[in-house]
Amino acid sequence: MNLRRIYAVFLRQLFLLRHNWTRFSAIFVWITIDILLWGFITKYLNVISHSGFNFIPMLLGAILLWDFLVRVQQGIILALLEDVWAQNFLNYFASPLTIGEYISGLILTSIVTTIVGFGFIIIIAGILFGYNIFSLGLYLALFLFVLFIFGLALGILTSGIVLRLGPSAEWIAWPIPAIISPLAGIFYPLSTLPHSLQFIAKCLPPAYVFEGMRQVLSLKILSPSYLLAGVGLSIIYLLFAYIFFNYIYRVVIRTGRITRFSAESTS
Repeated sequence: MNLRRIYAVFLRQLFLLRHNWTRFSAIFVWITIDILLWGFITKYLNVISHSGFNFIPMLLGAILLWDFLVRVQQGIILALLEDVWAQNFLNYFASPLTIGEYISGLILTSIVTTIVGFGFIIIIAGILFGYNIFSLGLYLALFLFVLFIFGLALGILTSGIVLRLGPSAEWIAWPIPAIISPLAGIFYPLSTLPHSLQFIAKCLPPAYVFEGMRQVLSLKILSPSYLLAGVGLSIIYLLFAYIFFNYIYRVVIRTGRITRFSAESTS
């Protein structure tokens, strides 16, 4: 891989942000709304609950971690769609750029936008609701690692779907995190789900993160099985997503369908 070409893909996305500040809304606006909404909900639950249980670490911490995953996924798909909307996607592959370098550039873009967005919501949660996500200690790094790898897998997978079906299929990319969220156990244990759905939930790496988070908050320890299962599954999904994207890329090149990204209207 050529690092200069990877950096060039990332630099283009950086220039897009720099010259159009409205694009920052995708990084800051929605996550701010989520934090405000769930922050006030948790405060209300603390007021009406007579159990003395503090809902803020459990619920607000969960939404922070989930938003981290969503930012990673959308950081990749949004970068690809920026090229599609500008009808610039096809131009990349008239150059020596390889598909691996292009994906690496998207991943680098996702890393930077995710760090900026996640840092912002950590500050907001701390100032407005007094929540410090770093109270999870070293476990936080493990949780973020699993969510980051799985978020990359989702981003690459959804990018492959758009590549296969064409620019008009972009609507498929946005709801995928929302579709899997009921099975991820973000706000409730997996035992809450019907038995038929628990098996599916256990195939999703985020489920182990949120089960592990609740375990840490209640027992101050984390079972190694949660960590191993989450890491292992997320890596498997990432490998599958890359193979899928690479396969779809070869198909659209061989069949000529990649020309849709310059000829088809994206409006």
